[in-house]
Amino acid sequence: MNPNQTLWEKGDFTRLASTMRSSGEALVDTLGIRPGMQVMDLGCGDGTTAIPEARLGAEVLGVDIARNLVEAGQRRAVQMGLSNITFRQGDACDLEGIGDGLFDLVVTIFGAMFAPRPVDVAKAMVRVTRSGGRIVMGNWIPNDPTLVAQLLKISAAYAPPPAEGFVSPMLWGVESHVLERFSAAGVPADAISYSRDTFVFRFDGSPAGFVDEFRQWYGPTMNAFDAAAKNGKEALLQGELETLFAAQNQSGRSDHTEVPATFLRVTVTKP
Repeated sequence: MNPNQTLWEKGDFTRLASTMRSSGEALVDTLGIRPGMQVMDLGCGDGTTAIPEARLGAEVLGVDIARNLVEAGQRRAVQMGLSNITFRQGDACDLEGIGDGLFDLVVTIFGAMFAPRPVDVAKAMVRVTRSGGRIVMGNWIPNDPTLVAQLLKISAAYAPPPAEGFVSPMLWGVESHVLERFSAAGVPADAISYSRDTFVFRFDGSPAGFVDEFRQWYGPTMNAFDAAAKNGKEALLQGELETLFAAQNQSGRSDHTEVPATFLRVTVTKP
């Protein structure tokens, strides 16, 4: 099995996605989606941004590497009575079986950044976008002081060394790397713009309880705890994460968690 598929089918990311819904909807509201637009949501999970896109009237194709998340997205769409959205399994590195120039907008929020071959990802996204269409990416930023970058940094310190040839997904949060990758896909620098944006995670429970959600359901954190357990360092990892989540909780309450996370928003216009 594709190692990336294994990672994202581990646990159940829908548990974390439920804390991201309101920010997903707010982001989609800024995309200028109109009824009838052809939209691909890549690395869609169970539809945190794909479903709001469909509710605005777009014809949406959600693509994700994880079968369990594709199935969860399909269930959500049926429950909401949305007939203008389809979910399918696919690899962001090649988007096999998806034709050229089909989409007015390709959206990938914390999705395609985790695929292992970034230049291939850029080329695939550009290929399926029509001339004059847009690609909008949301990418976590390396060493950013907010939640997700710090969570992944702490987790990586406990996990085994990455395999040879591994390219950190966090490099998608560095403008020079974004430029290099889209340039390789034939996009000129003046067709790419960047801005900082914020996603807020909202969890109905304590910061420590939110850490437990990541420990039980989020693939990268699960792997870190598996490795820490083998070295007798589970308690150290738990403590570091609980300190992080408590420090970043902005709800003003101990029984509710609201944590902002900064990301790089990339907008590409296909020539």
